[in-house]
Amino acid sequence: QVQVVESGGGSVQAGGSLRLSCVVSATTFVINGIGWYQQRPGKLRERIAAINRTGSTFYTDSVKGRFTLSRDNAKNTVYLQMNSLKPEDTARYFCNTGRGLWGGAYWGHGTQVTVSS
Repeated sequence: QVQVVESGGGSVQAGGSLRLSCVVSATTFVINGIGWYQQRPGKLRERIAAINRTGSTFYTDSVKGRFTLSRDNAKNTVYLQMNSLKPEDTARYFCNTGRGLWGGAYWGHGTQVTVSS
């Protein structure tokens, strides 16, 4: 059984910051990659950042330099620090994880981020 729980979303003004958390509970295998996906209204879910167990990271160009991942393997928790937020960052953010290098089969329910101009 794997549970993925996101938190930390909210409403901020442009230029503000938020920190999202993703806590993974897995009892049967060791989690490898944990990734964050962004889903804007009417759009497909898109991976924006991911981190694997060794600490290697991936960022899409739209968030590079503004968002930063960190990971606490002992707590199976990943944090997404979101700085210099823009209105176009408004979306529901989902955490994904599993055995793969950058994620896998398990999803959380998401957390909403709203950035006003």
